[in-house]
Amino acid sequence: MNQKHIQISDFTYDLPDEKIAKYPLGNREESKLLVFKNNEIRERGFQNLPEEIAEGTTMVFNNTKVIQARLIFYKETGARIEIFCLEPLNPADYNLAFQAKGVCTWKCIIGNLRKWKSGILKMSFMFEGKEEFLCAEHIENLEGAHEIKFTWENHSLSFSEVLELTGKIPIPPYLNRDTENSDLVRYQTVYSKHEGSVAAPTAGLHFTDSVFSRLDTNGVKRAELTLHVGAGTFKPVKVEQIGDHEMHTEHIQVNISSLQQIIDSENDILAVGTTSVRTLESLYWLGVKILSGKENPYLLEQWDAYMLNGTYTRVESYQAIIDFMRKQNLSLFNAATQIIIAPGYDFKVISGLVTNFHQPQSTLLLLISALVGDRWREIYDYALNNEFRFLSYGDSSLLMKS
Repeated sequence: MNQKHIQISDFTYDLPDEKIAKYPLGNREESKLLVFKNNEIRERGFQNLPEEIAEGTTMVFNNTKVIQARLIFYKETGARIEIFCLEPLNPADYNLAFQAKGVCTWKCIIGNLRKWKSGILKMSFMFEGKEEFLCAEHIENLEGAHEIKFTWENHSLSFSEVLELTGKIPIPPYLNRDTENSDLVRYQTVYSKHEGSVAAPTAGLHFTDSVFSRLDTNGVKRAELTLHVGAGTFKPVKVEQIGDHEMHTEHIQVNISSLQQIIDSENDILAVGTTSVRTLESLYWLGVKILSGKENPYLLEQWDAYMLNGTYTRVESYQAIIDFMRKQNLSLFNAATQIIIAPGYDFKVISGLVTNFHQPQSTLLLLISALVGDRWREIYDYALNNEFRFLSYGDSSLLMKS
């Protein structure tokens, strides 16, 4: 099957605005759960998820943390300029960028750029009773984005702290509303740890300590990794054939312990969210690159998974990354992926996933179809006809590979 010739128009459905959840439910785990298992579709509550997962299954969670990436500046003329931080440039490492004191440079999207021809933007904020200032300077145009230099005088403040004091959580554009205080908590998983995402791994928004406790009691194992979700997750597919769509790049971070958990798993591996799927499958192919002696094992390009040698086992591939890390004396494996998972893709790691319901004609819907085949349409029709809530703050599903 040539994935590049897949027509995106084959992956559409009618999504009325009233089906899109504009706000989360009061209790995370009270969302609905659609279960697709053994080729049957059933409805449960999310609190019943532990009963649906076999003992010994390893669930893999993306522990990325959403940053307050939207910065609103006002020029002296009153013009409103929005700067949306996408990823760090200098320092390029996420951890170092958030620890930066006084200055750092980011790749950003700018709203109302035509009103910002020149000059330095300035925003005041309060810290420990004193007025401080965050300044933004346009350095150069990048492809589809801009390099912005941020400076602030109080060098006791890290950029992470500056964002918390000045930025807004970037809730999805299709919610058509401003960020509210509740989003600071609810557009974040309870297990988020590592700052860097500009969109939440929304499948994880349903989990609570109570659900985790019941998963543990039922003998379900847990592993964590990090994929920083980029704004490209909302990027619409504007071409007729998938081969003409350029996937966005997202950044992966994983330690040896988590890789070893995937190697040691003797039962199903269940991804929580499409970001975890992309990470787990990308790691397999990055291991293949190492085993095959390919250059740059730190980058998986969009179509690599369809061209590399996929005869290695999951264990062989993941072990290759561990061996590579030990040889290079790395505590973390940092990589980037552009993988596109489309119908016909051969899953190497996962047996299923927990995920929300995705937009029509999106690459995430292609991923769902790759997992469950043409049944995706029946699954989505069931959700639409049974009052499931859609998209980021919507309900959830457990989908097992058909």
